[in-house]
Amino acid sequence: MMDTNAALYGDLTQILVTREEIAAAVRKLGQQITQDYQGKELMMVGILKGAVVFFADLLREIDLPVKMEFMAVSSYGATTKTTGVVKLVKDLTVDITGMHVLIVEDIVDSGMTLSYLSKYLETRGAASIKIATLLDKPERRRVDLKADYFCFTIPDKFVVGYGLDYDEKYRNLPDIGVLDPRVYGGN
Repeated sequence: MMDTNAALYGDLTQILVTREEIAAAVRKLGQQITQDYQGKELMMVGILKGAVVFFADLLREIDLPVKMEFMAVSSYGATTKTTGVVKLVKDLTVDITGMHVLIVEDIVDSGMTLSYLSKYLETRGAASIKIATLLDKPERRRVDLKADYFCFTIPDKFVVGYGLDYDEKYRNLPDIGVLDPRVYGGN
């Protein structure tokens, strides 16, 4: 396991959520989802690439038969702020009619991507659509959207690690940290 003295940690101003806190929160969330989806056909839809680490850990904490699928969307590019335009890069490859869909995302920021995806998936005949996210950043919300499940509410800071990136870097950090603005030219 990566030591917090590793070079990548030098680009952080602080560790916001530790790997131990993440593991405990994901375990608890998995138990809640297991309880809530008893007797239902659950399809977990992971949003690439950021949610992959959270998705894999959460999947292993759910004690139910689960189907899984992935979608890829883009609204950031190589910036720290959303462009506001959501582009579908990879769609589902299966029919979700009658399934209970749980969209798994790394962070709810502006809410625009998840609002778009929820509406898009509603047209596909799912029995229900809910959202699970590792991080919720309500200060940045630009649409009326609430995650049904979340592990942590965080302040309006640019974070990386545990799947979250800046320009495709830092996803492999096991903790979630605040990226030093000098790295991305922020203030």
